Amino acid sequence: MSDSGGPDVTQELRPPWDENPDDLYEHAPCGYLTTLPDGTIVRVNQTFLSWTGYTRGDLVGHRRFRDLLTPGGQIYHETHYAPLLRMQDEVHELAFDVVCSDGRQLPTLVNSVLARDEAGQPRTIRTTVFNATERRQYEKELLLARQVAEASERRVRVLQQIVADLAAAPTEAEVAEAVVRAPESAFGAASSSIYLVDTERDTIHAVASTDPTTGNWDDMPRSSPRAVARVAERGDLHVIGSVAEAREHFPDLVDTMRRSGRNTVVLLPLTTGPADEQSGAETLGVLAFSFKGERTLTDGELRVVRLLGQQAGQALDRARLYDDLHHREERAVFLAGITRALDEVHRLLPRARRLIERLAPAVADWAEVRLQVGTPPIVESSGGPRPDEEMLSRRLGKVAASGEPWFPAEDDHLDCSVLPLTARGLVLGTLALRLPPDRQGAAAERAFLIELADRAGLALENARLYEQERQIAHTLQRSLLAGEMPGGDPRFAVETHYQPAAQELEVGGDWFDAFLISPDKLALVVGDVVGRGIEAATTMGQLRSAVRALASNEAGPALLIEGLDRFVERVESARMATVAYVEIDLAGGEVTFSCAGHLPPLLQEPAGAPEYLLQGRSAALGSRAGNRVRTEHRRKLPAGSRLLLYTDGLIERRSRSIEKGFELLAREYARRRDAPLPGLAAGLADTLVGREHADDVCMICVTLGTEERLERSIGADRMQIALLRADLRAWLAAHDVDVECGEAVVLACSEAVANAIEHGYRDDPFGMIDVVATVTDEAVEVRVTDRGTWRGPVTDVARGRGLQLIRESMDQVLFDRTDGTTVTMRRGRREAS
Repeated sequence: MSDSGGPDVTQELRPPWDENPDDLYEHAPCGYLTTLPDGTIVRVNQTFLSWTGYTRGDLVGHRRFRDLLTPGGQIYHETHYAPLLRMQDEVHELAFDVVCSDGRQLPTLVNSVLARDEAGQPRTIRTTVFNATERRQYEKELLLARQVAEASERRVRVLQQIVADLAAAPTEAEVAEAVVRAPESAFGAASSSIYLVDTERDTIHAVASTDPTTGNWDDMPRSSPRAVARVAERGDLHVIGSVAEAREHFPDLVDTMRRSGRNTVVLLPLTTGPADEQSGAETLGVLAFSFKGERTLTDGELRVVRLLGQQAGQALDRARLYDDLHHREERAVFLAGITRALDEVHRLLPRARRLIERLAPAVADWAEVRLQVGTPPIVESSGGPRPDEEMLSRRLGKVAASGEPWFPAEDDHLDCSVLPLTARGLVLGTLALRLPPDRQGAAAERAFLIELADRAGLALENARLYEQERQIAHTLQRSLLAGEMPGGDPRFAVETHYQPAAQELEVGGDWFDAFLISPDKLALVVGDVVGRGIEAATTMGQLRSAVRALASNEAGPALLIEGLDRFVERVESARMATVAYVEIDLAGGEVTFSCAGHLPPLLQEPAGAPEYLLQGRSAALGSRAGNRVRTEHRRKLPAGSRLLLYTDGLIERRSRSIEKGFELLAREYARRRDAPLPGLAAGLADTLVGREHADDVCMICVTLGTEERLERSIGADRMQIALLRADLRAWLAAHDVDVECGEAVVLACSEAVANAIEHGYRDDPFGMIDVVATVTDEAVEVRVTDRGTWRGPVTDVARGRGLQLIRESMDQVLFDRTDGTTVTMRRGRREAS
């Protein structure tokens, strides 16, 4: 019975032939070996002998099993096989390579069993040997496939990382840096270099390399016969497998390959599309990488290489768009910034100078502006070295004549771009620039320079027009302000001061005037016209003329202001102008004043604190709001009183209240109570305003009574001597000095001042000369002081008859050179007849 309960049929299963045990042993599908415990072979079957080519005589009794193994197998037999067999009496599927009789190595799998005797001592070892040739080949194929898969996976990971790096690289330089590292990690390349195509300049230039010694780093034209240029032109992948192949197809690579020991070079075009779509793909560069040994790239590696070229090309295309956008933005920001910078200065020369300062070195190595707006022309340059002067002059002349920009070619020795500065169809001058090599030749840079020149030309033309208008306005204003002030009357003295706003601003509408209505009535007026420029200056002149026309002995300040209101109705530009008008009765010492929207006059009597005259006030001229009735106020003034009229630029500031301005002016005015009238107004302006104020300052100050002492400070300018003579002559007349004595003093003083200008300040046109004159019943004394440096003794340097005239005119002449030079002169008065 069988285990399942049915009949046992196994006894009836018999092969149709008789099995021979010896034949089964000899021809079994595996090799059989029986060895002694020391490994000596004592029996072997025919299968093993057929596989290895040995005879029984070669093995039985003569060889041990381990003698048939390779050296590595023998070591493994000693260290693993034999110890395991002794420990566990059997081993299974140990791989050994058996060395056949002809030296071949037969891959096998070995199973062994250790038989022991009754005492447990090793007796024999029975071993089966299986032919593992096909299995070993299968394993090798599996291992190779695994290695290929791992390499492919590694390349894919590397490619993914490269794609990620390319996506994060916004600029062309960063893309190139990411691409040039890829062959080393993806394919094990020894070195790599990247070359980029510049379509605007029609050149190819190397930008990055992992080993700069292995490539040619000179820029090349796109038409060059060199390998990189040819691959860029064709747009297809090239693999140069040996030096011999390079000699045949790309001879320029041979020396580099030999010198660097590279045997395989790959030239990969970086394209914006797949390589098989040449019609729509653009080659932006070439990636060259090499291997030290001869390397054959598999089809999978070649696919990855081509994919790398496409990804890198697309990243370069994107980066170039980004770079172009970034450069456009930078140019736009620069143009906007230089426009703002030029608008900050109004004068032509400072504007031209600022233009050059912004261009060199930010845009150009050297830059020059040449403006044909005067004689000589305005020339401003910066940077260096300067180009050849003769070549530059010829080029400037051609551009100025044609009005067309000129950009240098590759073989141009001048190497400068020259652009016309035009505005409103006129060529004002030229702008010459020498650009750095990386900015030359590009169409975008040329367009940028043309727009820059257009903006600069318009800005400079506006400055020229502004300067022209400003000059006209200043000329007009000087003609209105420089009228001769009334003088020569011992009953009063007048001091004026005008300080325009900072030099970059337009001329304003502040003005003053002083005139005699009659021999006994003095008129003073200060006004401020709304606006700036020629129109304001013209309006100022019209108001000044209107005031003089309306002033009369009978009218008075209130009626004069009403007359100005009627005038404003016809002259709209004068509307809302402010005026402070004062009439002084010189015989009676009475002052009458009226203010139309203007700041109150400031009075300083011989005793007491300064006082603002707040009476007689009404609205500005032509005002349609508020009280339009004009009022005036009278006040008696003692001899020695001083009255100051001024415009708002003296005290108004955005950073403080008007009350604070009034307080500061009154304090400074009081501090100068005993100061001489000459220089009083200028000193107030220096203290309260300074030289960089943004508004005009006008002041007129009158003192009632005669100056006891004449004090004047004049610049080292011969034109001022005439004014000094007139001032001194009037002062002497006011003190009843006879004409002969007075003219002698005036002559001597003029000669002393002229000598100080000519010799003391010959190297200092900004020097100052102090003149002090005093008069007594007996004599007139004049002291002339300069702080210049005289060359040689004073008595030797007086030119012509100057010193002789001084000594003939004066009774006594003394020189003191302790601090500068002081000339003291004294003339006795003739006794009254």
